This record gives sequence, C-alpha cells and structure tokens, in this order.
Amino acid sequence: MKMNNIKPPATILYEDNHLMIVNKRVSHIVQGDKTGDASLDKLLKAFIKERDNKPGDVFMGIPHRLDRPVSGAVVFAKTSKALSRMAGLFKEKEVEKIYHAIVEKCPQPESGTLEHYITRNTRQNKSYVHNTEVSSSKHARLHYRKVASSDRYHLLEIVLETGRHHQIRAQLSGIGSVIKGDRKYGARRSNPNGGISLHARRIAFVHPVKKEQIEVVAPYPKMDIFPVFFKKDPPV
Repeated sequence: MKMNNIKPPATILYEDNHLMIVNKRVSHIVQGDKTGDASLDKLLKAFIKERDNKPGDVFMGIPHRLDRPVSGAVVFAKTSKALSRMAGLFKEKEVEKIYHAIVEKCPQPESGTLEHYITRNTRQNKSYVHNTEVSSSKHARLHYRKVASSDRYHLLEIVLETGRHHQIRAQLSGIGSVIKGDRKYGARRSNPNGGISLHARRIAFVHPVKKEQIEVVAPYPKMDIFPVFFKKDPPV
C-alpha cells in the first residue's frame, strides 16, 4: 500500500513502473561522491521504500547526470531493463535535452552552434575548450539562441548534442558568455542559492518500454531570476 503523505526529496515530474523524472535542486548530487553527502538516487530509494512499503531493496538506476550546481529534470530508472534501454537512448542521442542558462554577456551572433574539443582536468574538476583537436580531447557540440534579455542579463536556450563534462559551462565560458553564478568558469560572484543559473528545462524521448512519447518540463528554481524575463508564462 502506498503512503501518499510521504514527501519526496525532489519534485516528481513523471513516474511509472519503469522511470522516475524529478526536478533536481542545486543542492543535490545525483550520485554519491567524495563529499559523502546524501545523493539523490539514495534519497529516492529511501522515499520509494517508505512510500510503497517495500520489504526488499529498491532499484534506482542512473542513465545520466547533472552537475551539482545545476537544477532541472533528471531521469532515473526503476528497473534494470529500463536503465539499460534508457542509457542506450542517451548514448544514441535519442533524448532531446533543452537547457536554459542566464549569462551576463550575450553571445554574438545571438543564435548559433558551438563546436569545440574539450579536455578534462580531474584534479581541478574542470573542463577546458579548444578550437582544434588536442591530446585526450573529446568533440563537443551544442546549439543556442537568445530567448530574452533584461537590463543586465540574457536568457539562452541550449540544445545539447553531446554530453561532455561541464560542457555547457565550459563552452559558454570559452566564448565569454559565463553563466551567472558559475565562479569556477569565471563568474564575478556566486548566486544566493549556491548554484549556477543553468537549468535542465525540458527532456523528451520515446519511453524505452512503453514506446510512448514522453516530454517533461521542469519548473525553474524559486531562488533564481529566470522568471524576471517573462511577463507571462515562459516558453517551454
């Protein structure tokens, strides 16, 4: 029997017997790391175990990740079959991932495609962009367009083609359009919520088991300035 009064650790945007999609907060880590902080996958497992009164272990697979300071839609798999198939969709680029980012300097032109080669420094936990291929680099590609502007900031919509470490953060920084609050990549100051103004806004794919089209839009975090760009409902 499900206990509906149990509060989940993150807002659930979609759930069935195979998948769960939640709206990650900037304070969450998707999977455990060296900090030892409680990870979102473990928190969700504990939530499901209590909510559904499950006697045994709860499966919670991770087919993709978001950086800790990034908010937005994250997909988890509730079965090993769903995990394997969902991971395949990400690998084959059959998942549409749209991000919204707030930057101080608008890219020129205001819409376009960024292609770089990215190297990762694991000691610094930071990625670097290069215009040409270098040793140990990986190709990175994204598309962007300006959606709106305020007096000081610009809202970009980003369609991610490849999924490299810190890709959006590194590529935007590489062209001088640093994401608001992202001190690691050159922002002048931190955000009050401790995160950066990068939000996984929408994710869409064909369900790996049901074969139905799934499209989920993640509401913006309350402690960020995304809503100031819109007088009415924001685009999805």
